[in-house]
Amino acid sequence: MSKAKIQQNVGSPNLSQRKGIPDGWREVRLGDVCQKISDGLHGTPIYSNGDYFFINGNNIVNGKIVIKQDTKRVDLDEFKKYKKELNENTILLSINGTIGNLALYRGEKCILGKSVAYLNVKNNTSKKFLYYLMLDNRFQSDISINANGSTIKNVSLAQLRNYSFIFPPLPEQKAIAEVLSSLDDKIDLLHRQNKTLEDMAQAHFRKWFIEEAKEDWEEKKIGEVLETKLGGTPSTSKSEYWNGDVPWINSGEINKFRISEPTKYITKLGLEKSATKLLPKGSTVIAITGATLGQVSLLEIDTCANQSVVGIIPNNHFSREFVYLWIKKIIGKLIANQTGGAQQHINKNDINNSLIIVPPKKLLAKRDFVFKDIFNKISKNVSQIRTLEKLRDTLLPKLMSGAARVKFN
Repeated sequence: MSKAKIQQNVGSPNLSQRKGIPDGWREVRLGDVCQKISDGLHGTPIYSNGDYFFINGNNIVNGKIVIKQDTKRVDLDEFKKYKKELNENTILLSINGTIGNLALYRGEKCILGKSVAYLNVKNNTSKKFLYYLMLDNRFQSDISINANGSTIKNVSLAQLRNYSFIFPPLPEQKAIAEVLSSLDDKIDLLHRQNKTLEDMAQAHFRKWFIEEAKEDWEEKKIGEVLETKLGGTPSTSKSEYWNGDVPWINSGEINKFRISEPTKYITKLGLEKSATKLLPKGSTVIAITGATLGQVSLLEIDTCANQSVVGIIPNNHFSREFVYLWIKKIIGKLIANQTGGAQQHINKNDINNSLIIVPPKKLLAKRDFVFKDIFNKISKNVSQIRTLEKLRDTLLPKLMSGAARVKFN
């Protein structure tokens, strides 16, 4: 974490500290530290199969621009027509609909939609410090509360330019950013390790159970050999059903690579009096409707789920690893069978009626140790990621407010 050291502010505060401004810091507006704050195209470009992506707020995820399957493309002419002055000092912020997501611009070939603001940070300001300042709950809360619009919320450019905050000298900005970046770099490394490990597991699975599958292996319906459970939601009008000690997730959590924390907690009474079910650690979970339709994840905790989630529980014959990897393999077919009008969904019966191969138990046991080793490494990484994220999230507001100062050489 370099030579920077974190120190809590102690002792008698001076005059500026009594006003809430740490010694040596000053109050500024976001517009003061940026060359330009503007947004993307208010309109629609001509789409094509070109090399340039049309980026909106939902493409800004966890500090990066994420290209999704449905992301539109444009050609060079459209890019030249609508390109903005993006550079190595640019921060991107989602400001319409989805509010507050951030990304550091890394030279991606793209044009921006109106739901993305770009902030070109001045050379005498640390871009990463400003990124973390905007990641802090104070900024996130302020722009969300003051956003305009009754149905679709929008953050105005004037609101961004006039946002005020306390600001340390450049050397301290860089030191603070270095502390937080070092944690994020470790988190990113663990995420990349997990992606490599899962790719390895899927490659083994494909070789042993797809390419080398035997003709005499049975195929059975998932519902015949595995237990599946549909979730539910306790009544939100009954306070006695909520804020207990039973973990509960909504379908949004299925976007996560692994699920290690609940969305909320319900009470035992809420569990008993609703349709929700307790899913054991190691269950494969599928989002069956809404924006997360077709997402698949694996539980690292025992938890209940809402009615947009189906859990598939492993057993003595089919391990958590086999179930998860099989569902990942067939999820495309399940999505193709989705039903419904405006709100598409996967039916629980479709999951139960889908086929699963049934290799001999001895073969499964022989291969299982390889998968278990890989998945256990992933679980350890997930636990470490969670610890590092909590440390970063604890430090972030303290460093941004000056409650903790970074000492540096």
